[in-house]
Amino acid sequence: ALGGTLYSHDVYIIKYLHYELNMHKDTAIFSMDILQSSIISITSTILSLLLCGFIVHLLTKKLLGKHGEKRYHPIGGTIFNQLINFNRLHHYMTDLAAKYKTYRLISPFRNEIYTSDPANVEYILKTNFDNYGKGWYNYGNLKDLLGDGIFTVDGDKWRGQRKLSSHEFSTRVLRDFSSVVFRKNVAKLSHILSEAANSNKTIDIQDLFMKATLDSIFRVAFGVELDSMCGSYEEGKKFSDAFDNASAMILWRYVDVFWKIKRALNIGSEAKLKDDIRTVDALVYKLIQRKTEQMSKPEADLSLQWKKEDILSRFLQITGTDPKYLRDIILNFIIAGKDTTAATLSWFIYVLCKYPHVQEKIAQGIKEAATEKENATDIMDFAANVSEEALEKMQYLHAALTETLRLYPAVPVDAKICFSDDTLPDGFSVNKGDMVSYLPYAMGRLKTIWGDDAEEYKPERWLDGGGSFRPENPFKFTAFQAGPRICLGKEFAYRQMKIFSAVLLRYFVFKLSDDKKTVNYRTMINLHIGGGLHVRVFHR
Repeated sequence: ALGGTLYSHDVYIIKYLHYELNMHKDTAIFSMDILQSSIISITSTILSLLLCGFIVHLLTKKLLGKHGEKRYHPIGGTIFNQLINFNRLHHYMTDLAAKYKTYRLISPFRNEIYTSDPANVEYILKTNFDNYGKGWYNYGNLKDLLGDGIFTVDGDKWRGQRKLSSHEFSTRVLRDFSSVVFRKNVAKLSHILSEAANSNKTIDIQDLFMKATLDSIFRVAFGVELDSMCGSYEEGKKFSDAFDNASAMILWRYVDVFWKIKRALNIGSEAKLKDDIRTVDALVYKLIQRKTEQMSKPEADLSLQWKKEDILSRFLQITGTDPKYLRDIILNFIIAGKDTTAATLSWFIYVLCKYPHVQEKIAQGIKEAATEKENATDIMDFAANVSEEALEKMQYLHAALTETLRLYPAVPVDAKICFSDDTLPDGFSVNKGDMVSYLPYAMGRLKTIWGDDAEEYKPERWLDGGGSFRPENPFKFTAFQAGPRICLGKEFAYRQMKIFSAVLLRYFVFKLSDDKKTVNYRTMINLHIGGGLHVRVFHR
């Protein structure tokens, strides 16, 4: 049995190495020289021994459980099953969630628990909030890119940033400023789509959304025009590419058991990550220095509106001028405000192509909600003048966006670390150091939570009898987290998505360039559409 376990484990390691080669073959960053081969061979043997020890430890705990000391969740598989199913990871975890509300995956390093039980989710995110946080494991994986930002830290560091950020996101200044930015960028995007419609070109709408939302959050964060949509800012283009690559490499650390070795030797994916972070930091620190110098000039009048519209300016007034602290805060805002919104808008256009009657119903609702002044024939005028009152009336649009988030949550899996031994509401135990994750992607597809039509795209499920939006329990609909860590940018994200959707669907019709082609996600921190979303655009 021991020999079989070792052999099976070695097969998984070989498959993992084959996968790593395929992942990086285009960029030639995975160099298999003699030194690395030796290190991997040694590490594989060590991991095999660790896994065997872990299994013995697990069996011991299971035997103890039979005597009433502790009960543990059923085993759904191992982390090597995750590696094998990496390209369909969320399908794999949804299948397990349909079988077990909560299950374990065996790992040589820690117990990993995955839950889709709303009662357990509420307990982790709210009831016993202090016992579940990012922990050293998540911090170690994320800190090179995100530093001590709000998404990587716990305790006093998190509370301090949360308090400051919560206040800033609630201010009318930031709300009004961001709305102006969103309107300006959707107007630029509309111009690109109009040209595509006139020339009957196929476009990758996800790529355009990624650029548009990056431009928006960059302007809101730094007060600087990145202009990645038009590509006029070369330094901005380098930042955008490096930031995207770094985000993908950071996620790879969660399945790459060799990443620390590669970082120590500065080889492979870790060498590329280091270069990308260097590129990101170069622009961020440059902008922080420039803004600090502007605001420290004697003639600078901080009462002027433009001086305190962007997030960096506002934090400089509140927190002082520690560049590293400001860098971490701003990059966390950028990663939160870019990919999440762009990915959701991309999936939104996808489902509207699949359900054209919903697309037409939304378009009609947008037209009816706008006033005569707003309902201009000119796209640019409409984008500049669509009001908050008109957006508020677009209840069906709000429901359709929310239904998209139910089926395609921007963050499909969210992991916490258990800080001390505990028992979840389902009666099963978790141990100190266990990774406990809840599964927004799987939860959105479970019939036990949403009924027999759980896998159908149905915006009406979010509306009451009068057609008004009706929210659900946040521990059932977990796209924005819940409890003390609920997403600060929730309203910010909805405002951006509604402004973009209102303008685009008022003037354009979207159709898939190939409706027979399978559309699937790319396994990343955020739920991107793999290979982009290629559509044809027509004037409405």
